Amino acid sequence: MKISVSGTYSSGKTSTVMALSHYTGVPRSLARTIREIMPEALPGVRLADVTPPQFLQLTLRRHTGRAVQEALLGDHFVSDGSSLQEWLYGAARVRHGMNPNATAGNESGPAATTPEEMAFFGQVVEQYGHAFKQHVKATYDAYVHLRHELPIAADGHRPMNNAFRATVDGMLLATLDELRIPYHVVGGSMPERLETIAGLFGWTPVMSTAEAIELARREYGRQDFRMEHERVPADA
Repeated sequence: MKISVSGTYSSGKTSTVMALSHYTGVPRSLARTIREIMPEALPGVRLADVTPPQFLQLTLRRHTGRAVQEALLGDHFVSDGSSLQEWLYGAARVRHGMNPNATAGNESGPAATTPEEMAFFGQVVEQYGHAFKQHVKATYDAYVHLRHELPIAADGHRPMNNAFRATVDGMLLATLDELRIPYHVVGGSMPERLETIAGLFGWTPVMSTAEAIELARREYGRQDFRMEHERVPADA
């Protein structure tokens, strides 16, 4: 069974998937993060400052990485998100601007894009959406969608505000309905999430929730949380 754990920024997807994999023994698919991709794709650039063409490059790289990970794991895994999110982060920028925080008045943003540029960006994102929806429909058996119960992490990396997050969230669930992919909306504490998700799919725990959460905490802490423009490309 192939399951995607979905939710927008700061929903706890990554930590939940890490802990769930330890808790159930189900392999996890974890594509490289944008922080990891950007130094080689756009050295020295912040995510908040990317242009429409640059964003499309990042979308393609992230989707390709996900597809490779999914193929390597076969028919039984749990995934940290899916390519629907890459598409929807672009689609929501058509509404909210390339830097949603700038359009919301929360910070300064990159050079303004022209209406013509954003219109073309929207057309390309729409076409990406057709392909990504077909891929997701053919790949996943079900989704687990995490409720927004956590505040947005003010880490300076993610150009995000509550309005943008709500847009992505609503579009994601509407798309799952459109694709007729079963999904379950889950919330609560981490132990509650793990027990609920395992129960939904009949997965037998291989350790306690406390052990799984501690292993995930250590694993999560080993990530490199430097800003993307502060990193050195891997081949430098």
